[in-house]
Amino acid sequence: MSAENFKVTRSARTHALLGLVLAVCGSPIAQANTDALRLVEQQITVAGVPRVVRVPEGYRLELLAGGLDEPRLPSFAANGDLIIPSKSGKVYRLAPPYTRPEVLVTLNDYPHSVAFRGTEMLIAQTDGVYRAAYRSGQARVVRDDVSLLAALPGGRGHTSRTVGVGPDGRVYVSLGLSGNCSDQYIGPGYAFEEQRGGVMVLREDVKPPRWEPYASGLRNPVGFAWHPRTGVLYASNNGPDHHGFEQPPEYFSRVSAGSFHGMPWFQFDGKTLRRDACITRAPPRPAGDVVLPVVTFASRNAPLGMSFVPQGALDPRLEFDAVVSLHGSWGTQPSGGFIGDAATRRPPKLVAVRFEQGEAKRVDDLVTGFQLPNGERWARPAGVAVGPDGALYFTSDSGVSGVFRLKRVP
Repeated sequence: MSAENFKVTRSARTHALLGLVLAVCGSPIAQANTDALRLVEQQITVAGVPRVVRVPEGYRLELLAGGLDEPRLPSFAANGDLIIPSKSGKVYRLAPPYTRPEVLVTLNDYPHSVAFRGTEMLIAQTDGVYRAAYRSGQARVVRDDVSLLAALPGGRGHTSRTVGVGPDGRVYVSLGLSGNCSDQYIGPGYAFEEQRGGVMVLREDVKPPRWEPYASGLRNPVGFAWHPRTGVLYASNNGPDHHGFEQPPEYFSRVSAGSFHGMPWFQFDGKTLRRDACITRAPPRPAGDVVLPVVTFASRNAPLGMSFVPQGALDPRLEFDAVVSLHGSWGTQPSGGFIGDAATRRPPKLVAVRFEQGEAKRVDDLVTGFQLPNGERWARPAGVAVGPDGALYFTSDSGVSGVFRLKRVP
């Protein structure tokens, strides 16, 4: 891990005065018993073209299935079927060994993620969370049998929605602000359609069910998951792109009921929390309420899906760590604009957020090599999930649009 790429931060105290600049430690925390990962080169042939990736020693990367239409966040059903929604509206089903994708259902919006609750499949689309009856191994879902569970704020910009079922059995959903400086907030004083930028939880003991605020101030928290040992919720978060190429860093945040993460009013630069002048409306909460990220990624990395490694999966070094897919930047150095040398963009990769005794300590590269020296991407990780076989599965939504597997080898 390069010190210039990643910095570890500490949580902010929550009683600073409004406008106070919060200083925090930006140096890496000691590694202690969290073993480093040694990456080695591996050749993988994709569409007849040999590529070189770097993977942890003792692992091998393989392409299981290509030809998916912009796949996003994958999930496993109880029987081991792999369900992958896509930007195209198609929801794919892949039965073991996950080499033959079939279309489970085609919807008319953007199914970005799915979650399972008993015999229900929950599907997060831009305008709401939908549900359908789902039996393990079911080959098809009739579109007319997919019904709305609860509407969500829709609209332009950051149209992905991620759904998850918490340890408490409740339905959670994350959604992003429409832009860098959008006057949107999940909380009092904002109309329903402007309640964006964080995590909501569904209250189902009322009719009709309604969303309630859970956490706010995250610009685009695409991935979220609960730590398998502590039950704490964490979210990846895309930062804004109006401060150039180097600022601000992307977030990996601990999220709790009522937590406020500052955006778009406040930006954390890796050391201090600063008021963002791009939005003039007074912030709904003071700077002292802002919860800082537990670790950060370099700016413009676009963290998307994330998944924790449960006990017994991958190998003991990675148990209870989080795997995050970094989609890579569209912006180029030095200005961060789109028009520039593609070779200077942040490369797509998979990283591991290393935990020790339930606390995030640092970030290590896990799989790299998806970007060529000229900036061309032959794959771009989007979503990640740990399979029932203990291997890591991830989707790529451009270049090769398909699903890959990272597994241990004898």
